[in-house]
Amino acid sequence: MSLPSGSGPFPAVIVLGGLGADTATIKASGVAVINYDPYSVGKEGTARNNKQGAFYSVYGSSSSTGLLMAWSWGVSRIIDVIEQSSGNILKASATGVTGCSRFGKGAIVAGAFDQRVALTMPIESGSGGVPVLRGIPGENGAQPLSSAYSEQPWLGDAFSSYTGNPNSLPVDTHEILGMVAPRGLFVMENPYVDWLAARSGSVAALGAAEVYKALGAGSNISYWSDVQDGTHCAVRSEWKTPLQQNIQKFLLGTGSSSGVFRIAPSKSGNLSTWRDWQTPTLTDGGGGNGGDPGGGTGGDPGGDPGGGGTNGTCTAGYRNVNSWPGGFQGEVTIRNNGTSTLNGWTVGMSLASGQSISSLWDGVNTGTSGSVTVHNSSYNGTLAANGTATFGFTATGNSSPAPANLTCKSP
Repeated sequence: MSLPSGSGPFPAVIVLGGLGADTATIKASGVAVINYDPYSVGKEGTARNNKQGAFYSVYGSSSSTGLLMAWSWGVSRIIDVIEQSSGNILKASATGVTGCSRFGKGAIVAGAFDQRVALTMPIESGSGGVPVLRGIPGENGAQPLSSAYSEQPWLGDAFSSYTGNPNSLPVDTHEILGMVAPRGLFVMENPYVDWLAARSGSVAALGAAEVYKALGAGSNISYWSDVQDGTHCAVRSEWKTPLQQNIQKFLLGTGSSSGVFRIAPSKSGNLSTWRDWQTPTLTDGGGGNGGDPGGGTGGDPGGDPGGGGTNGTCTAGYRNVNSWPGGFQGEVTIRNNGTSTLNGWTVGMSLASGQSISSLWDGVNTGTSGSVTVHNSSYNGTLAANGTATFGFTATGNSSPAPANLTCKSP
C-alpha cells in the first residue's frame, strides 16, 4: 500500500496487477493506492479442472468459477480488512478499483459484484471485459470469444457453450456494467488495438448509460476512447482530468462534475442497431430520467431545454453536455406536448460551419453537418402525453454556436 501525503483516513483505489493505472494522479489527488496481486487468488496457466490460488483453496481446484470472479472475491476480502481496521488510515466507505487489460476485466467484475466499491475504472479490458459479447464476432480484428475463453480460465466454465453463439446468452456485458449503477463508473478504452474490441466496448457503455439514466444517475458514468497514444496500457494525458473528477466526486466527495462520453470516431458503436427495448423511468427514492451518457443529474430535463423548436405537438430542445478543444457532446430532448400518444418523431437542426457529428445514439441521423435530420429509433418513437425522449451525439468543431433551427414533427 502506498499512502498520499497528509493525514488519514484516506480513500483508497485497489489496483489489480499494477499495470496501466495512473497511480501518480491517484496519489496526488489524496487517495491511497493498494497494489493487489490477483494471481495470489487465482493463478493463470492452470487447467480448468485444476485451478490454483487462494480462492480455489477454499472452493476447490475443480470449481467452475473463472478467474475474474476469483479476483473479484479477492477485492472483496481486501475491503473486508479495511472495514475491520481502526479507520485511522483508510476509509472503507470510499474504495475504488482499477486495472488494465486482463486486470481491467477483473476490475469491472469486482465493481459489479461488490456494492462497497464506490468507483470502478476498467482500462482496455478487451474480450471478456467491457465489450458486448454479441458484437465481438462482427468486429474486425477483435479477439474471438473462443480465444478469450481458451487463453486463460478467466471466464467461468459454463461460457464454453456460448463462444460460438453469443446471441443465445441470456445477458450481455452492458448489464454487468449496469450492475455498477448508480455508483461511479469510468471506462477507458484504446481504439488503436483492434484485438481490444473498442467498438463493442462503446456499445456496452452506451447500453449501461441507459441503466444509469433509468436510475436518475446519468451523470455517474463516463467513457473515453478518443486518445492519441495507441500503446496498450499506457498512462494517457487525456484521461487525467476525468480521472481526477471521478476521484473527487466518488471517493473524496468534493466534486460534482457530470460524466462524459468521448468515443473515438474510428470505434464508434451504434446502440440502436442492437437495442429493441425502451429505457424505463424508475422512481424509487425520487429517481427519474438522468440524461443520456454524461447528461443530467436526475430528473427530467424540464420544459424546453434551451434553443427549442416546435412543429405541431412535439418540441425539441438542445443542451451542451460537455466541450473540449476541437469537439463537444450535445443532447436533444423531444417532448410530446399533445394530449394523445405520439407515434414517431423527426428532429431537424442546423450545425454551424466546421461542426460535424462523429457519433450519435438513440436516434437515426441523415447527414452529419449542415442541415441534419434525426429520426427516432425503433424503441423510443412512442411518447405518451407529456412524455420525453432524448438522443445524444458527439461532434467535432467548436461547441459555439449551438445547433440552430431546431424543429420537431411527428407523422
